[in-house]
Amino acid sequence: MPYNDSVASRVGARAEVVNAFMRGVYFWMSLGLLVTGGVAWYVAHSEAVLSLFVTPQGGISGLFIGLIIAEFLLVIALSAAISRISATAATAMFMVYSALNGVTISFIFLIYTQASIVSTFLICAAMFGAMSLYGLMTKKDLTSMGSFMFMGLIGIIIAMVVNIFLQSTVLDMVVSVIGVIVFTGLTAYDTQQLRVMGETVPEGDATAVRRGTIIGALRLYLDFINLFLMLLRLFGDRR
Repeated sequence: MPYNDSVASRVGARAEVVNAFMRGVYFWMSLGLLVTGGVAWYVAHSEAVLSLFVTPQGGISGLFIGLIIAEFLLVIALSAAISRISATAATAMFMVYSALNGVTISFIFLIYTQASIVSTFLICAAMFGAMSLYGLMTKKDLTSMGSFMFMGLIGIIIAMVVNIFLQSTVLDMVVSVIGVIVFTGLTAYDTQQLRVMGETVPEGDATAVRRGTIIGALRLYLDFINLFLMLLRLFGDRR
């Protein structure tokens, strides 16, 4: 085989590996979103289940707070152990996290109208798709943008904690606007990073590929969910 043909063949094979890797990422991310949406809808429409998370006085129960903490710990555990656990365990942890997240965001169905939830989801999907496509296709290195967006994320977390005590509607609006910008940017950055991961994943190592697709799905899932919630806070119609 001529040298040029051999090189072209290897490049084509590598490109197919990257494409298959990204398809896996989007598949598991979409499945996670489907699980989250299904669980959220079920919890919001089940008085028996809701009673477990809401006190008779209308406050949040200790069980609900425990689930939020469990979610946080599960993300940390999955991210830290992804290179050591089996592909099956990584997949199970991601699915469990998606289900737990469905429980904790189920209250959006009680706060916002169903029509605004659907319309906001569609807007979020369009924005996410456009920025993820940009991250896949652009030749520009988005590392510096990713660092800037990460600093913005830290600022958002601090501001949200402060606003728990201040209860400022203005600060809430500012956080939501900045949040939309941050998670839109992180979508493009994370997608580019996952493309690079796909270019370096070992060929023929199914376990490594599955681990990579699961951690990649988690990153894009978090970008999507947070972008959706920020958009909902800005544009959602309250009941």
